Amino acid sequence: MLKELQFFLSAILLLACVFFYQLSLKSSCLFSCLPPQKAQQDPEALLGHGHGIVFIETSERMEPTPLVSCAVESAAKTYPEKPVVFFMKGLNTTTRLPSNSTYPAFSLLSAIDNVFLFPLDMKRLFEDTPLRSWYTHINASVESNWLHVSSDASRLAIIWKYGGIYMDTDVISIRPIPEENFLAAQSSQYSSNGVFGFLPHHPFLWECMENFVEHYNSDIWGNQGPSLMTRMLRLWCKLRDFQEVSDFRCLNLSFLHPQRFYPISYPEWRRYYEVWDKDLSFNDSYALHLWNYMNNEGRTVVRGSNTLVENLCLGGRNSWSEKCALAKRKRRNKIPHQSRWLTDIPTGSWSWPASSFFSI
Repeated sequence: MLKELQFFLSAILLLACVFFYQLSLKSSCLFSCLPPQKAQQDPEALLGHGHGIVFIETSERMEPTPLVSCAVESAAKTYPEKPVVFFMKGLNTTTRLPSNSTYPAFSLLSAIDNVFLFPLDMKRLFEDTPLRSWYTHINASVESNWLHVSSDASRLAIIWKYGGIYMDTDVISIRPIPEENFLAAQSSQYSSNGVFGFLPHHPFLWECMENFVEHYNSDIWGNQGPSLMTRMLRLWCKLRDFQEVSDFRCLNLSFLHPQRFYPISYPEWRRYYEVWDKDLSFNDSYALHLWNYMNNEGRTVVRGSNTLVENLCLGGRNSWSEKCALAKRKRRNKIPHQSRWLTDIPTGSWSWPASSFFSI
């Protein structure tokens, strides 16, 4: 009896040691703390089939802002069967978080089953593309709009190499995009580059990268981004004005109506920070671009304010459509940790300055 008791106590002590050892590791590791099946993945394996969702962070920022987290999480819920990959320049294969630091949003996103965080290695990314020569000769320290320009280049190379859908970090997904090769119209006959999707090695993106280098001018904002997409689209297609909410198809790509992603145009971006209008419908939209780059007024999102952006990101006091609310409830059962770091905060006690977010 005594030997059995000693054996039992020894087993309890061993389990306790293992528990505290693993607990101590969580405060000082990054990739090694991810589930084994996630830590062993790589971008080629995840995105090689052209069915992933891609986000990019070209600053050194390690902690995703609430709006960025909202965008990534909404994509993970809208596309539960697809990998959602967030490339962050601040990450590298040897990164370790300080033991005395906290990154709640980073931990939240890492815990979502279909969200994967990878380093953004531009030198490696641009190999075997027309962007390689440009990148090796550029002096980033003297370039205008470098965060945006480098993001414009990275998204082209990633989607050309792997395929899939690229989204800006201020794009909130609300329903799946049913297209494979597409550009998103920001307005009639003008394309954005905040959302687009292609199968791997699509010639349109290769020609975009060539044009990127040939007509490079970082002093003109958007010259390597939406203006690039627009001028290339005009070479491929004879565009016409949208007459109704229907998409324009040309060769093997689609030019999607502005209602798909931009039902609120950039001059009206403040509507996202106004009290939610129950009559406002997004039945023709796949996702919403919040025009965060325009928010230089420091507009904030306050929990309990019942603004449109609060309802999109936090659920608010009301959901903006019954269908969306039902989908959220269904997904909540699949992803039980959904937005705990936001929904557990008492009403009226939390806000964030949206002007600090970069739409890149």
